[in-house]
Amino acid sequence: MKVLAIDDQKLVLIPLENRLKELGYEVRTATNALDAIDLYDSFHPDLIIVDINIPFMSGMEVVKYIRKTKNSSTPIMILSGNTEDAIILEGFDLGINDYMKKPLSLIEVCARVKKLIGAPKTNNKTILNKGIIIQQRCVGVVIPCYNEEKRLIHKKFTDFIDKNSGYYLCFVNDGSTDNTLEILNGLRNEREDFITVFNCKKNVGKAEAVRQGMLLMSKKEDLDYIGFLDADLSTDLTDFDDLVSTIENSEYMIVSGSRISRMGANITKRSVRSVISLAINFIIRKILSMDFQDTQCGAKIFHKEVIGISFDKKFVTKWIFDVEIFRRITLHFGLKKTKKILCEQPLKRWIHVDNSRLSMKDSIKIVGQLGQIAWSYRRKNKTLSKLRDLHKNKPVSISEIQ
Repeated sequence: MKVLAIDDQKLVLIPLENRLKELGYEVRTATNALDAIDLYDSFHPDLIIVDINIPFMSGMEVVKYIRKTKNSSTPIMILSGNTEDAIILEGFDLGINDYMKKPLSLIEVCARVKKLIGAPKTNNKTILNKGIIIQQRCVGVVIPCYNEEKRLIHKKFTDFIDKNSGYYLCFVNDGSTDNTLEILNGLRNEREDFITVFNCKKNVGKAEAVRQGMLLMSKKEDLDYIGFLDADLSTDLTDFDDLVSTIENSEYMIVSGSRISRMGANITKRSVRSVISLAINFIIRKILSMDFQDTQCGAKIFHKEVIGISFDKKFVTKWIFDVEIFRRITLHFGLKKTKKILCEQPLKRWIHVDNSRLSMKDSIKIVGQLGQIAWSYRRKNKTLSKLRDLHKNKPVSISEIQ
């Protein structure tokens, strides 16, 4: 029995294809409508599973091709995040057999496949239920790593991507001097469809490592959102997925984790770090006029539209680049709009991990780095204001802008 699965996001197709093959189906996949039509004509599938939003033409046009142009009664299932009643009705009017709304369980998808075309004969006696959910969005996660040989929890990453479809991890090795790169390469080899490794031959600092990783991931067309996360998983992957759910179901362009102590949350910090964190946040709010509670949490997710604004240019500092991100967004959109598109979401869990790379000495240096940021972006703000005056035909001398 042959199945043709069509979706513009390869990260969605891979677990679906693997599961159907485990069950004994012969599977072909396509990521755009033109390839899908060619495959339909050559592969002669017994079932088509198609998304609505695919390149070149919509999935509904593929349905029309099969039903009207080819006059075929081949069973068709639509698997889509589009929940508009008009689209669903159009699909059934064209003669589709089923309409499944993402997200949903991979087990349910396969059950519906069996109901439509039956189960193939297979030698597999038992197939493990991995509880995979087919999502309607795909997410890239950048994870900077510097000498993480002893702290990198290998299994947590593989278990997460095995159970959560649509995630693609980019580990950035920041010139590690231990065996971190070897561990990361081994991790990539185990899950090459879902993990990549970017190697910085020299240590460039966390800010630049994250920046390069974010820009690399922004080139992947099938990713909807891109974020970054600390390698020690002080914010765990489940909490990160909560941030993704927020940005997916809202108008926010950035969702940042916030380590605010509250009832029902497990937030633990060393007392000294907590005091320093409060002092830093006070300075940020007062000196940089940024009314945010926690800029420094290492878990953030971004809509692709703001990646360029946030990461195109190198950061002034190596550690507190998070502050610079918020400052860049504020300068670009204005503080009022920034508060509408940026969300701070309290985490359910954040645990300080021993041997953290940020030492007391580094923490003290942050105060000076905040001064650097304040000075650098204050100058940029003045330049922007003068350019706006020029745009309004107000007389401003070139020497003033320089």
